[in-house]
Amino acid sequence: MKTTIKRIGVLTSGGDAPGMNAALRAVVRSAAFYSIECVGIYQGYQGLIDNKVKLMNARSVNNIINKGGTVLKSARCLEFRTKEGRKTAFETVQKNGIEALVVIGGDGSFTGAMIFQSEFNIPVIGIPGTIDNDIFGTSHTIGYDTALNTVIEAIDKIRDTAISHNRLFFVEVMGRDAGHIALNTGIGAGAEEVLIPEEDMGLDRLLESLKRSEKSGKSSSIVVVAEGDKTGKNVFEIAEYVEKNMPYYDVRVSVLGHMQRGGSPSCFDRVLASRMGVYAVEALLEGKSNMMVGMIKEEMTLSPLEKAIKGKSEINKDLIRVSDILTI
Repeated sequence: MKTTIKRIGVLTSGGDAPGMNAALRAVVRSAAFYSIECVGIYQGYQGLIDNKVKLMNARSVNNIINKGGTVLKSARCLEFRTKEGRKTAFETVQKNGIEALVVIGGDGSFTGAMIFQSEFNIPVIGIPGTIDNDIFGTSHTIGYDTALNTVIEAIDKIRDTAISHNRLFFVEVMGRDAGHIALNTGIGAGAEEVLIPEEDMGLDRLLESLKRSEKSGKSSSIVVVAEGDKTGKNVFEIAEYVEKNMPYYDVRVSVLGHMQRGGSPSCFDRVLASRMGVYAVEALLEGKSNMMVGMIKEEMTLSPLEKAIKGKSEINKDLIRVSDILTI
């Protein structure tokens, strides 16, 4: 280890994701292992401005690896977007002797971290925590796997109702800019169609597909729709269009919403978060900064925060092919 950092700060920012607590636990305990003090910052960047910090040790993070959400809490902070707000945040950093930061969050959180680092030259390492899996530089973000399992369970239950009443259900899942959740859960739940931002299917093509399904003997259908899909203005417009053109179907819409963020993290997310937390602390001790921890082909990696923010996570084209084949 190269550096002589004596105290680091850790915060969670942006939308909560299952596994954030596991990542926090790993950061705190890794710091303790390497004889570094660790300060928990409550309510994200707002906590830096308001001086909501608390010294943590290995016992401070007992029994949180299985909990969803974030015990450090998260908050939007418009003030941190201003130079004056960031100056106040840096005063908190100085007052508490914080020499480096670990930021657990998504691209918005990383943007704030990158600006903060450039203005005050404090080492920063990011850990990707978002259920959308839409960050460049990692095959999986913390919370994504848990969200997939939550969505699959919900769709399985919806299908029971769809079959019982010969209904067509449009199920909207999260994914404003990326269709990872919709594509994977659509295949996993056996959906008749999957609509994602990366593939503009079009209303007429969707209609043709549903009519083929109906002619082949299907009396009920599930269509999984990513919230950022461009087929219609929103999932309700798509449902209305289909209902108008296929009146024999009883069409329903189910928006899963924020339930996808909650729940106890899966084993995969707990292990991923633990690995990322350890790697983040070790990266700081190696003198690294302005980087994000990621996982590529099961190996821990580091990517520049700028690339993580500006890059685009790629949808798996083979999964699209598989989905097209299986919706026959």
